[in-house]
Amino acid sequence: MNSQHKGMRPPKKHQPKGLPILYEDKDILVVDKPPGLLTVGTDRDKTRTAHYLLNDYVRRGNPKSRNRVYVVHRLDRDTSGLLVFAKSETAKKFLQENWEQTDKYYLAIVHGQLIPKEGKISTYLAENSAHKVYETLHADKGKLSHTEYKVLKEARGFSLLDVHLLTGRKHQIRVHFAAKGHPVAGDKKYGEGKAASKRLALHARSLSFLHPFSKKPISFETDMPEDFVRLLGKM
Repeated sequence: MNSQHKGMRPPKKHQPKGLPILYEDKDILVVDKPPGLLTVGTDRDKTRTAHYLLNDYVRRGNPKSRNRVYVVHRLDRDTSGLLVFAKSETAKKFLQENWEQTDKYYLAIVHGQLIPKEGKISTYLAENSAHKVYETLHADKGKLSHTEYKVLKEARGFSLLDVHLLTGRKHQIRVHFAAKGHPVAGDKKYGEGKAASKRLALHARSLSFLHPFSKKPISFETDMPEDFVRLLGKM
């Protein structure tokens, strides 16, 4: 695991268990979220979330502390990788207002072999009443969504992709590749029956954005997750 931006990294003993902090300063926290962890709480699960763990971390065990973290963006429960939290309302507002300009890259393992080997998918995405996202031809029903991809490796009926997320719609990468007939491995919602991977093979590997205080570009990158390496080894 590496972070291109050398900043404060808290000692391991103080870090939330199972949620590595890659970078921290007075304005932001950048973590490497494991698969299976929610970004924020739901009615059923309020405590086992990245947001809860980081709130607890910045309060250092003092429930009366006024320190807290603010959600800037989200990753699906089963997606791993880079997640940014703000440490003030001002930093959150700046990051969210500039989020469309943030450069976001993912690693994905999908079923099948793509033709062409690199390209751009642009479709309208909408969500139905069952909270499932789907492609639509009707501009008035959906939001125009763009995903660029490049095939890095192919083997045993799978492809490893480097994905550049140009718009950040809910489930965008999963829906775009499933609609092309190449669902992400391990995707129980949009995939094809028997899971080839125990978890969704989607990892947020790189983020570049303007720092909310310095307004200078800042970049973070993580290595390929070990379970991806194992899955590719099987390939």
